[in-house]
Amino acid sequence: MLLFQKNQSLKRYSTWGIGGPAKLFCKVDSVGAMREAMQLGERFIVIGKGSNCLFDDRGFDGLVILNKIEFCERSRRKYHVGSGYNFSLLGSQTARVGLAGLEFASGIPGTVGGAVYMNAGAGGHETCDVLVEVQYMHKSGKLQLISRADMSFAYRTSPFQKMEGAIISARFELDECAAAKQKQVDLIRYRTSTQPYGEKSCGCVFRNPVQAGAGALIEKCGLKGLRVGDVEVSDMHANFIVNRGSGSSDDVLELIEKIKQIVKEKEGVELQFEVSKIGY
Repeated sequence: MLLFQKNQSLKRYSTWGIGGPAKLFCKVDSVGAMREAMQLGERFIVIGKGSNCLFDDRGFDGLVILNKIEFCERSRRKYHVGSGYNFSLLGSQTARVGLAGLEFASGIPGTVGGAVYMNAGAGGHETCDVLVEVQYMHKSGKLQLISRADMSFAYRTSPFQKMEGAIISARFELDECAAAKQKQVDLIRYRTSTQPYGEKSCGCVFRNPVQAGAGALIEKCGLKGLRVGDVEVSDMHANFIVNRGSGSSDDVLELIEKIKQIVKEKEGVELQFEVSKIGY
């Protein structure tokens, strides 16, 4: 039986540390629990690490489902992983046993489900590159196995963004590579030296346009340190907005609009918000 909580603050479930109370909140750790939660009859959203979403200051007028389906099963070069499993941990674990394809996941603060949903990627690699199959639960509670051949992915885009339900698990097939572990270690070193690790952020805020990296464009416009309220453009990486303490979603949205306007005026590039804005 699921335990539903009322008025649970979403700040603690957001890597930005931003968000008001959820009308209802629950944790699920199994297929049955996910089905029970989705069929409660409430408007719902499913979250993992809360790393690629901006919650409203007013909260969420419905049910927030925290995904804790966290199993990880290996069969040689194949992995079957629960959607609530730590994506960064999966990247580290696979690389350490000499398997390549998910090294880029190391340091990405999300879950496997979130990575599939957003087709997360870095350094020219994307989640869909090694994805074999997804188990998906529709809003009705029906389970469906969807093969990679039946899924269309693009840059930070997946078919699940237009579907109502939840990713339950994913299967990946990797390649043997003796250099995988060293690549993963090098990647972590690079990220910790160039990105604001340990600070409250959501990761990269804008999609990279074809002209140049979003961070490079923002830095070129002299916007590092630009601040609204208690949020500001990171001085380590300009595509990160960090919460310095009591930042709000309104602060973030105002800063985003300022960045977009200045980059458009100075560089002629229209930046696109990469983060999911969760309305009240």
